[in-house]
Amino acid sequence: MTRRWTVISVVTLAIALALPSMPASAAPDGDRYALGDSVMLGAKSNLKARGFSIVDAAVSRQAYSGPALLRKRGESLPKDVVIHLGTNGTFPLDVCKKIVKAAGTERRVFLVTVHVKRSWTKGNNAVIRDCAASFRAGRVTVVDWDWAASRHPEWLYSDGAHLNPAGAKAFARIISQAIERADAAAAAPAPGTVPASTQSGSAGSVGSPLMGASGTAHITVR
Repeated sequence: MTRRWTVISVVTLAIALALPSMPASAAPDGDRYALGDSVMLGAKSNLKARGFSIVDAAVSRQAYSGPALLRKRGESLPKDVVIHLGTNGTFPLDVCKKIVKAAGTERRVFLVTVHVKRSWTKGNNAVIRDCAASFRAGRVTVVDWDWAASRHPEWLYSDGAHLNPAGAKAFARIISQAIERADAAAAAPAPGTVPASTQSGSAGSVGSPLMGASGTAHITVR
């Protein structure tokens, strides 16, 4: 089935940069989990401050380790699962699909594109998009870190991949904003749709103008 992608502008970069960092006391309730490699590790404290109960990030982690790590968490996984893998090697499509399936059907998965000066970067990011498009609308969201980082090299150390303090703040902020936009999209009724609370009979699926009826949201920070 061909999937239609809805591109959502999370926020302009100028506005995003002007936003203050969310203090820990104002963070969400911790219903968020992040799995990644050394790039994410650089933003661990920033992600924790934005409501991530667990940030499981490790140096040199490969994408193929993802499914087993998620299965190990089992039912303890929070509602929102963020994945940032593929920096250190290829990210096969079957592995990506196993990661999403391992998270479980009751969870939302956010796949973050990779930004690194390696031959596999373009292919891995294509796999991430193809993987997301293979699942039902609203289950998987692509967060385009590669797009944002390529326009802000000052966020990165000299290797062009790992996050300096400014980059760590931006990385966490962009991911957090993606989750917030997904929340808003899930809650918003489609044009002409009667809100579920006003419908008679059994509750059904309420459409959203932000999420695309037949595709997966692709969130790009501008």
